[in-house]
Amino acid sequence: MSAVGVDYELMRMQYGDLPNVLKNERRSYSHPWTEGIFVDCLNSGYECWLFVLEGRNVGHSILSIAAGESHLLNVCIHPDFQGHGFGRALVEHMLYRARSGGARTVYLEVRTSNKVAYSLYEGLGFNEVGVRRDYYPAFVGREDALVLAKEILPVD
Repeated sequence: MSAVGVDYELMRMQYGDLPNVLKNERRSYSHPWTEGIFVDCLNSGYECWLFVLEGRNVGHSILSIAAGESHLLNVCIHPDFQGHGFGRALVEHMLYRARSGGARTVYLEVRTSNKVAYSLYEGLGFNEVGVRRDYYPAFVGREDALVLAKEILPVD
C-alpha cells in the first residue's frame, strides 16, 4: 500500500486530538514528546497537522515558520502504518505549508541512527548541513543529530 490512491486526509491538529497524538508518539519513539510540548506548539500557532487514514489518526507533524525559515520539529507515523509512503506524503504537505508561510529554507534534525527517516528526507531533497552533538536523549547517554536543510521557493 502506498499513499497514492489511498483515502487519507491532512487535518489541522486540535487540542482534543492530543490523546490520540500522544498514543502515536509514545508508540513511535523511545523518548516521545510530552503533552505539554504539543500544547505549547498549538498555543504558539505552529503548523500542527494530522495524517488521518480512513478516519483514524495515524500520524502527525509540527512545523514552525519565522523570518523566512521553517523548522520541521516533529514527524510521526504510527509504526503499524510505516513503509507505505504516508510519512513522505505528510512531509510533502509540511513543505507546502512552509512555502505557503513564506519560508525559503526548511531545517530539521534526525537521529544519526534513524536511517529510514534520513533516507526519506534525502529523497525529498534535504541535504546534511551540520551535526548537533549529544542532541537527543538515548537509553544510554545521548545521541547526535544530523541537521538537514532544504531550500524551497515560496508560493506566489
